[in-house]
Amino acid sequence: MPTETQWPRKYPVFGVQVSATTYAEVVDLLIRSARRHEHVIVDFTPVSVLVEAVDDATFRSRLNAFDMACPDGQPVRWCLNRFYQTGLEDRVCGTTTMLKLCAAAAREGVSIYLYGSTPATIRLLESRLLNRFPGLQIAGSESPPFRPLRSDEQRQVIERINHSGAGLVFLGIGSPKQENFAWEHKGEIAAVQLCVGAAYDFIAGTKKRAPQWIQDAGLEWLHRLCTEPVRLGRRYVRGNMRFLSLLVPRLFAGLKLDSAVE
Repeated sequence: MPTETQWPRKYPVFGVQVSATTYAEVVDLLIRSARRHEHVIVDFTPVSVLVEAVDDATFRSRLNAFDMACPDGQPVRWCLNRFYQTGLEDRVCGTTTMLKLCAAAAREGVSIYLYGSTPATIRLLESRLLNRFPGLQIAGSESPPFRPLRSDEQRQVIERINHSGAGLVFLGIGSPKQENFAWEHKGEIAAVQLCVGAAYDFIAGTKKRAPQWIQDAGLEWLHRLCTEPVRLGRRYVRGNMRFLSLLVPRLFAGLKLDSAVE
């Protein structure tokens, strides 16, 4: 079903289109879309994903086709406020949005589907969500293999999700894999697909989330780097350096933020 929703305005951040939006607006729009089973794809875009999109034209084109790309990282929100005067008071991160959407889904009778992570994490996630939101309907869940799916496996996944009747599909398979999955299957999955990344681990309790003051200071990446230095070291160091190399000239030389790649 084609979307009838009027999505928040997007602004280019180094050529990547980011939505100027809030938690309240995102939850309201997506619950309505989920009820109508609209084909919608949503990303939560931190600095690491933004930089990957800047340097990969194909990935950038796909991400720019999303219905919403929410400013997950505080630096992304700061860019929107500094260069476009959007006045956003907070970022819109995947973990918090997932919890807010599950609360709304439990109230509104919208079922959800969980796709991603490991079987153990999925079981913990389901338990935590049901304990926190007793009326929540989990229509299905699965942990995909850590390899590319064959074409027949992809068809089966789509059939399972659509057959479940879920209105919200949370994808926790990491970036850019989850964004590519959502983009490739937008026309086939009759639900709102949300790329929530590490939200599975944070909500399930398998990884510790940064304290709120660290999140507010835009240093959640540093907290994650300290807890997973081997896995995330290269990603965050490279990503942050690249982000600064793009941002600093625009702050001090009066360059525009809308250009794609230098």
